[in-house]
Amino acid sequence: MREYWELFITFARIGGFTFGGGYAMLPILQRDVVETKHWATEEELMDYYAIGQCTPGIIAVNTATFVGSKRKGFLGGLIATLGMVAPSLVVISIIAAFINNFSEIVWVQHALAGIRVCVCVLVFDAVLKLAKKSLVDAATYIIFGAMILASLFTNVQTFVWVIVAGIAGVAIKSLMEKAKPKKASSDADNDRQGGEK
Repeated sequence: MREYWELFITFARIGGFTFGGGYAMLPILQRDVVETKHWATEEELMDYYAIGQCTPGIIAVNTATFVGSKRKGFLGGLIATLGMVAPSLVVISIIAAFINNFSEIVWVQHALAGIRVCVCVLVFDAVLKLAKKSLVDAATYIIFGAMILASLFTNVQTFVWVIVAGIAGVAIKSLMEKAKPKKASSDADNDRQGGEK
């Protein structure tokens, strides 16, 4: 029971103190899930985010489900998901009851503007951390550049580009793997010819 409670509390804290949605949660998820609790590696967390992007639902909730399932099976996934959504459900219910009373107040609008800027910084920080782990060779840089251009100049849904990037990763890596033996055998032939001379 202690481990289930720890799952719930950890994700409730993440869900209750993170503003700006799934991407803004990434730095906190990375710190709590990867660095502090060691429930997943950075690579696994990135995989969960990628899968969460192309499956129905909210990215952060999907990620919590994946981490909980990995940790304690189906029940762990359910408890982690409940932990993630519980604080938001309570806070949103309270805000919804009073939003019409304070949404026009100037200082509330200024506070929300400040929070939006902070969210941008959190997302940018998460992108930099992900890039360090994800951009590891020429293939990943090619996919990265192509996805930036595609997302900037088209209105296609994000999950489509995630799927396209996955297919491109498989295709490019397969081509690179096929090219390696040929290069190795041609180098061996050159060495043999050099020895004969």
